[in-house]
Amino acid sequence: MNSTSRTRWLWFAAAGLAIGLLGAEFRLPRAGAAATRVTNPDIQPFLENFTRVYSLVERQYAAPIDPNLAIFGLDVPASPVGAIPGMLRPLDPHSDFFSPRAFAREQEQQAVKYYGVGMGVVSQPDSSGRMATHIPSVVPGSPAFKAGIRPGDIIRKVDGRSTAGIDSLAVSNMIRGPKGTQVRVSVERQGEDHLLDFTITRDEITNPTVDSVLLLKPGIGYIHINNFFETTNDELTAALKSLDQSTLKGLVLDLRDNPGGILDQAVDVSDHFLSKGQLIVYQYGRAAPEQRYYARNGNQGANYAMVVLVNRYTASAAEIVTGALQDHDRAIIVGEPSFGKGLVQSVFLLSEHAGLALTTAHYYTPSGRLIQRDYAQVSPYDYFYRSEDAAVPHSETRLTDSGRQVYGGGGIQPDIEVLRPASNSVQQELADRDAIAGFSEHYLAVHKTIPRDFQATPDVMDEFTAYLDSRHSHITRSEIEDNVTFIQAQVRDELVGMVYGQDQELKLKAEDDPLVAKAVDSLPQAAALFTHAKQLLASRGHASDAE
Repeated sequence: MNSTSRTRWLWFAAAGLAIGLLGAEFRLPRAGAAATRVTNPDIQPFLENFTRVYSLVERQYAAPIDPNLAIFGLDVPASPVGAIPGMLRPLDPHSDFFSPRAFAREQEQQAVKYYGVGMGVVSQPDSSGRMATHIPSVVPGSPAFKAGIRPGDIIRKVDGRSTAGIDSLAVSNMIRGPKGTQVRVSVERQGEDHLLDFTITRDEITNPTVDSVLLLKPGIGYIHINNFFETTNDELTAALKSLDQSTLKGLVLDLRDNPGGILDQAVDVSDHFLSKGQLIVYQYGRAAPEQRYYARNGNQGANYAMVVLVNRYTASAAEIVTGALQDHDRAIIVGEPSFGKGLVQSVFLLSEHAGLALTTAHYYTPSGRLIQRDYAQVSPYDYFYRSEDAAVPHSETRLTDSGRQVYGGGGIQPDIEVLRPASNSVQQELADRDAIAGFSEHYLAVHKTIPRDFQATPDVMDEFTAYLDSRHSHITRSEIEDNVTFIQAQVRDELVGMVYGQDQELKLKAEDDPLVAKAVDSLPQAAALFTHAKQLLASRGHASDAE
């Protein structure tokens, strides 16, 4: 699984397994007796009808009824839904029910800190077609990384116990444990005749949400945020300090592939870049009073130019940050129209550790935009995995601080739209076959390691061609030559990431990314826009929304 596939898999996992929690807000707990009492007398007959139907089914159905299945449904995408998920489905795509097992899995995925060894696990078929526990990623600097665990390894034993027939959540729980204790992990690795045993000491693991920080050139910084969890603002503060914010002339803030997260963190991140008192976001719902969030500290005079990068997988809390910076003309937005999620979920803890993520409000950008996409006329699949050429509706028009038109109703529309280049047939086949990751594992099986400054030389490309031939690929040598620059970069990035960590891989990708280069070129335009907006606000006699 190459890095692009890993990123996409993680995003789709968030959208598919945690639809309700792909949100701008994550609140616990709210439920209890008040939530179980029906106050509307008109609803009582419907509840009685439901009880009669369930009783009839329970007594008369041809086979015994599993109440968990009937009420909760299965924890499998596209499986038959139970009564509770079926009730929520017509409401909106983000209200969802989590059975105890699904809720435990979601809490694990959302955890920022835990005690373990620092590697992701996922159940996938192995070369024999049997389900096995694969390692798609290893946290840089973690105990697993230091021990020598690599992406692509397959976990066959934990403390001598076979993982055959055990799902990835159970394997993850076997690996986790108290800080300072040890666990022995036995992995299968391509090119090795026997299982490799690693004895790893568990430690506190932090999943960084600010996963790439670097200077693209003197005075021009780059930061990528992959989620908004409870540590994101602290991580951003540290990242800006490492870049020496006082000397920055420009910053590229990359929010591509960011599915969102905690509202408060989105507010705090925005606070770093706006003036004190400027409105960041507001929200309200039928039973939720209006709440407004303002920049409390402000940018402390850090007035460098900013460009924000977004794509169709930029959602929710990431759109809050993007919308606030765009509405206040603080940044130029570059990339694709964002996902378009303006619904706020509150998470209610129910009995037996089950959870209900219910949409309780809408959020609006400072100019008054609701950026939620229409979901009434599309299937859930089309809503979450819409085609790349889907039209972006402009159902409402608002104005930024400087009077520029911005639009609601379909995500954040970039100021400079740059669509993702379409893959040609060769690049698509390489992705479908997962050929880059497969070759990288094969290459390390032969060569064992690579230098930090590794490049995919002609000799490496000869090995790549031979690898494809051995896998009966239909890609010709001339087609490889036509795509050699693309393949060389992909192979280099994948191998560097496997050996030296995903942070090093992301650094290489950012340095070579044409959209990052476009962002750097757009910084003078961003600076002029920001200066113009400040002058207009000053001429109107106010510098913030709170005054």
